[in-house]
Amino acid sequence: MNRGDALQWWQTRWFVALCTFIAIIPLIWPTIPPLVDLPGHMGRYGVQFTYDQYPFLREWYDFRWSLMGNLGVDLLVIPLHYVFGLELAVKLIVIAIPAMTVAGMLWIAREVHGRIPATALFALPLAYAFPFHFGFVNFALSMAFALLAFGWWLRLARLGKFTFRTLVFLPISVLIWVCHTYGWGLLGILAFSAELIRQHDLRRNPDLPWYKDLFGGWFLPCFYAGLQCIVLVPPALLMVLWRSGGHVSGQTFDMFNWRAKMLWITQVFRDRWQLFDLASVGVLFLLLFKAVRDPNIQYSRNLTLSAIFLALVYALLPRVVFGSAYADMRLVPFLLAIGILAIRPKPGLSIRGAATVAALGMAFFCIRIGATTWSFLQYGSTYDRELKALDHLPKGARLITFVGETCRYEWKQTRLQHLPAIALERKLAYTNDQWSMAGGQLLTVRYAAAKRFAHDPSQIVTDVQCPREYWRPVAWALSRFPRDAFDYVWMIEPPKYDPRFNQGLVELWRDGESALFRVDHSVPAPVIEPGELPVPRWERDVILREGHGGESRLPDPEASPVPEPEESPVPTPTPTPSPSPTHKAKHKGKRH
Repeated sequence: MNRGDALQWWQTRWFVALCTFIAIIPLIWPTIPPLVDLPGHMGRYGVQFTYDQYPFLREWYDFRWSLMGNLGVDLLVIPLHYVFGLELAVKLIVIAIPAMTVAGMLWIAREVHGRIPATALFALPLAYAFPFHFGFVNFALSMAFALLAFGWWLRLARLGKFTFRTLVFLPISVLIWVCHTYGWGLLGILAFSAELIRQHDLRRNPDLPWYKDLFGGWFLPCFYAGLQCIVLVPPALLMVLWRSGGHVSGQTFDMFNWRAKMLWITQVFRDRWQLFDLASVGVLFLLLFKAVRDPNIQYSRNLTLSAIFLALVYALLPRVVFGSAYADMRLVPFLLAIGILAIRPKPGLSIRGAATVAALGMAFFCIRIGATTWSFLQYGSTYDRELKALDHLPKGARLITFVGETCRYEWKQTRLQHLPAIALERKLAYTNDQWSMAGGQLLTVRYAAAKRFAHDPSQIVTDVQCPREYWRPVAWALSRFPRDAFDYVWMIEPPKYDPRFNQGLVELWRDGESALFRVDHSVPAPVIEPGELPVPRWERDVILREGHGGESRLPDPEASPVPEPEESPVPTPTPTPSPSPTHKAKHKGKRH
């Protein structure tokens, strides 16, 4: 595009500012952004600021500062919470993520094409993609920073400020890595592919066909592109130091799960309304296909190469990397966004035609934002209703929570799986929903008295035993949790169960099926009659031990669920139509 052409309405700075503001609208009203994992993170932040003040927190949790590639919000919330309080500070940081993502996309489009192409507006709704709804806030923050950093990388190259770029991107790459490793990886892929195209254009021989100029046109440009990107390498040394620590746990597994990878693509907009979300994905693929077929539209070589590299990374990424689940799924929205941003009109496309495309893209963006806003309002009202239980909970309570889930696959999530952690954040109460992976995050659980109900996913309960899941039936959980370790029970939208399993629980608050109970330690727990409920497979060892005087040669079931040896530790998406977003037992990989 000619930079001297008059700007159209979608190419102006005020339009970029407007889109950035529109991106924050869904998050304005909810007190707590209704993202699946976010309440769990907020519970950890609460411990972070009070760990040295309350001895009981040391009994329940182990919190240790360490350098790792997963500290974005954990660090930003430190100065902000002194000014705004913890919850508002977290909300402001989360609000900034989609705004920065949108701004980064538009900046990249402008630098690559000279002007923002009308088609770029179709990529903006990906700021609210499935990984963001999941609450991967450190990841999403680092990816937003990476997009902005890549826009600046392109701008400095256009201005010829390579020495300055080298100096400034050394600390930038380290900061993005500290925020989350993924952002650093994305920046490296985008920067190398862009630099490779620039070096190719500088060094190729235009008089020779490409296959006769491989050395000068591609091999040599690869070498010089690598030299330009050396400034982004230092975080790799930090990665080696982090992952080589003896305290670091987490495995890498489940590679080439093609069915799951295809499902992640179709679920990139997954929120509440399945047909609407799937149709939105269809719009993106229709545009990508049209760019191949339409003679008036073309792909930028720069971003097309970036998209190819990202596609290869996506194909090779396992589902679980270093114990962190959904590793490949997180890349999907950015792969699609780069593909959409690569599209631009060829010279000759009429202004009226471009304006029509821009209007359609803006309408698509606004419709998606409107739907997300309505969805978040509903999720937020559910949060507010459930959190009224905390008005009846004393500070420092030993709280066990059971959150209802179903064995059926459902497109709409409840987003309640980690809501119990708000009790930890607001009341400093022990909650059993914290995921615990040494070296992967700052907080791990060590409340020995809680036994098998110490951490995630012990808070998830169902009406029956779900195949291939580590969730307990609600009746089994109520009868088996160690009552001497807890003083309160919080039931959050549990499945229906026989009220006799509330034996020894004194009701303090109720709203529908949700309720808060105080444990009466003088009353014994209800007893499950033989054959009344199927025994969860990881509970079999407990029964065996009890039947043999507490002795067993089997692995200790008090630590965490252990899969049976003949089964794969990785569940495949079958038999459900798609991988469930709440499948995150310890042996399936943790989310962070």
